[in-house]
Amino acid sequence: MAKRDYYEVLGVAKNADEKALKTAFRNMAKKFHPDANPGNKDAEAKFKEVNEAYDVLKDPQKKAAYDRFGHQAFENGMGGGPGRGPGGAGFGPDFSSSMSDIFEDLFGDFMGGGRGRQQRGRGAGGAQRGSDLRYNLEISLTEAYTGKTAQVRVPSSVSCDVCKGSGAKPGTAPKQCGTCGGAGVVRSQSGFFTVERACPTCQGRGQVISDPCTACGGQGRVTKERTLSVNIPVGVEDGTRIRLAGEGEAGLRGGPAGDLYIFLSVRPHEFFQRDGADLYCKVPISMATAALGGEIEVPTIDGKKARVNIPEGAQNGKQFRLKGKGMPVLRSSQSGDMYIQVAVETPVNLTRRQRELLAEFDKEARNNSPESEGFFAKARAFWDGFGG
Repeated sequence: MAKRDYYEVLGVAKNADEKALKTAFRNMAKKFHPDANPGNKDAEAKFKEVNEAYDVLKDPQKKAAYDRFGHQAFENGMGGGPGRGPGGAGFGPDFSSSMSDIFEDLFGDFMGGGRGRQQRGRGAGGAQRGSDLRYNLEISLTEAYTGKTAQVRVPSSVSCDVCKGSGAKPGTAPKQCGTCGGAGVVRSQSGFFTVERACPTCQGRGQVISDPCTACGGQGRVTKERTLSVNIPVGVEDGTRIRLAGEGEAGLRGGPAGDLYIFLSVRPHEFFQRDGADLYCKVPISMATAALGGEIEVPTIDGKKARVNIPEGAQNGKQFRLKGKGMPVLRSSQSGDMYIQVAVETPVNLTRRQRELLAEFDKEARNNSPESEGFFAKARAFWDGFGG
């Protein structure tokens, strides 16, 4: 069966750049990877086809040859098939190079999860970077407006003072692991893949401790609670993340500490609703104030008062803008606005006299409610249409 065009295999145009080729390869390889499609021979064949296409197109010289001669550029003695060894089948040495830079990112979950990340975080002597920590901190909207310095108590692992983080009893030192020879990994063959796994003897550290520190049990770190100061800038929003470098969990065997991430949540306010840097406040007013107009005082987020003039005939839901009275914009000198929305309140628990006055007002009110009169005029015409 004739080979498919390599560009068609990856689903890219012939003028695709290196980034587009790599992105297409990632997507295709992840889709057809055998570990994601166990027992699916068709997916395995497509996976090989995708790798063969990418192995050619990622190499400028091979790509130029392919663009000029097509598949014939790698047949009939013109350099052999891409990724082919003697006999013209399987994957050659270029296959591992084409996969090495993205294999961990794509297939870490399939092949044991995160081994490459652990290797990158591991230094000499089995040192390993500590884990990042998360701390949830709740603040008020007023504190988000003014900013604050908060004290947080974080339980985390810190370097052992007795062994100085080595994990070995004072006066002794870790030894090279005999199983992996200090590499921290062991390899096994799985089909056409060579799979690396963390060494079961040293758990990927490359060293073993025969005489562990009694204070930390050989871990090189102990659990303690620390008090840290966190600077919360003005204008932070719900969900803002603050990173404290090196304040996470201590590393193993003297490795660097991880980071601490403070996740902020802002409590709802009794008056204000926030939308970005703008604040909204719903203020109830009496029916008389809405009809006759007047002046009201409203609170602002800085604890002060603002005066708002209500015009005659203000309708329910009308908004008034107070410029610059909203929240400060994070890392900016600008501020949002505050919007006052009036809610006309219908009086309740009327006395007899109040009822009489309202009834008398209703009789005298003519052409004072244009919206309701217009609605009911249209409704009558609607009903008449059905009656006809």
